[in-house]
This record gives sequence, structure tokens and C-alpha cells, in this order.
Amino acid sequence: MKESEINIECADRFLLAGKIYEPEVYKAAVLIAPATGIKKRFYNSFATFLAQNGYGVLCFENRGIGSSKQGKSVNNGEPSLITWGKLDLTAAFQQLKESFPNTEYHIIGHSAGGQLTGLMDDVSEIKSLFNYASSSGSLSNMTYPFKFQASFFLNVFIPLNNLLLGKTNSHWVGMGEPLPKQVAKEWSRWCNGKGYVAVDFNQNIKDHLYNKITAPSLWVHATDDGIANLENVKDMVGVYKNSKSEIKTLVPSENGFKDIGHMKFFSSKYNKLWQHAIDWLESN
Repeated sequence: MKESEINIECADRFLLAGKIYEPEVYKAAVLIAPATGIKKRFYNSFATFLAQNGYGVLCFENRGIGSSKQGKSVNNGEPSLITWGKLDLTAAFQQLKESFPNTEYHIIGHSAGGQLTGLMDDVSEIKSLFNYASSSGSLSNMTYPFKFQASFFLNVFIPLNNLLLGKTNSHWVGMGEPLPKQVAKEWSRWCNGKGYVAVDFNQNIKDHLYNKITAPSLWVHATDDGIANLENVKDMVGVYKNSKSEIKTLVPSENGFKDIGHMKFFSSKYNKLWQHAIDWLESN
């Protein structure tokens, strides 16, 4: 297997940091779409596993995150959740097709990575979607005591950070990398509504392709995930109206784990769970 660090050029010429995992022979290609504020190295073990199972893989970092800051402010390139979908995800998918031509293309989305797919171009070329911890994140569907924490983060921590710092230092509360101002603002707004991205339909999002996504989708979540609970997963699935969607619920104790939560699915210590992704890719 060959690994290569690359730059991905978006339509506005902004460069994203990416990494290619290229097996000697590949049977399909997979784009790993990251969660909010998560660097590509977080998915390294998982991406390696996919490549070892015969899949070409591309990981990337959205603008404003990790090496995609281009050494400048997190707000360089006007990053937002909408921009991440319309420009970054579109460019990454195009790079996937260029790096692995003449094959089938799948997206594995983690949290935001699975929420933003309908903002990208070329959705007709997606063979399937496998999403982990992707949900609407709606505050109204969360349960106490986690709901208190989420409400504080969304409605106090984010606005104060944006006001005083011009960004949200989400790493202070263990939530990935520092977030661009507009990314955090949209995150807060969308999670205070229903359907996440759907909050901005016909407002800041005039055009989208969610209704054009007909690829089958699998939505995997864990019972101990306070954000992507079952109701919020169902809420997000409802935005993908024309995808044949399935929901798979993981119970930590039934899989030999104390917890799984929102992030640990992609940890190498939880690699026994990765067979779910392989099974899905093999059957689609």
C-alpha cells in the first residue's frame, strides 16, 4: 500500500490538506468525510484498514482545520459548514475520482461528514453512504444531564468565544480543533433546530441536492452517544428523503466495550467494529 500527502484545490482555489491510501489493486474508492474540527490523522488506522481490504481511500481536512489553515487564521478562506459541503467536500470527491479512476465511489461520513453530503456536487456518482454518529444533533431530542452540557456549549460557549476571540476554542472542552467563527455559529444555529442543515434551506442554502441522493445509506450510532441518539439519527435520515436508508444501533456492552460514544468507532482499539463498514461496502 502506498500513502501520499496531497493538496486538494477547491473551486475558489483554496487548498485543502489530504492523504491518499492506495492499495496495489483496488475494487472501489472511499472518501472519508470528517467530523467537525477533526484532523485527518484521526482516521489513519481506519483508512489503512480499508486500504488493506482493497479500497482506495482519501482523507482530508476542511478549510480552517489542521493543515488546511494554510498556516493562517482559522477563518482564512471564509470557512463555514456550508462552504465545507459546497466547496471542500465537492473538491475532495473530485480528487477521489481523479486518484482512483474507473471504479465505484463510496462516502464514509463521520458526524458532520455525513450531514453535509447533499451540499456537494456530483451526488449521482455516489454508490453508497456509510455514516457514523451522523445526526441532526438537535438539542430538543437530547436527554438530561447531557442536554445541559450541550446547551451550554451551543448557546453560551460558542457565542462568547466568537465574540471575544473571533473563533471557538472547542479544544478547551475536548471538541476537536479550534473552529472558524462561522462554522461554530452555524453549528449552534442548526442544532437549535430540526434537520440540522435543513434549518437553512431556502435561507442561506438556496440550492442543494439532498433530494437527489438515491444511493443507499447506512446510519450507525451508539446508544451512549448523547448527540447522535436514535431520535436525532432519524431526524437526519429524514433529510435524505430518496435514499434507501437503514439505521444500525450499537450497544457497547453487546460489542465488548464499556463505551463507544461519538468518536471511538474510529479508534484502533475498536477495530472489531470496522467490519460493519466492510460488510456495507461489500454489499453495495
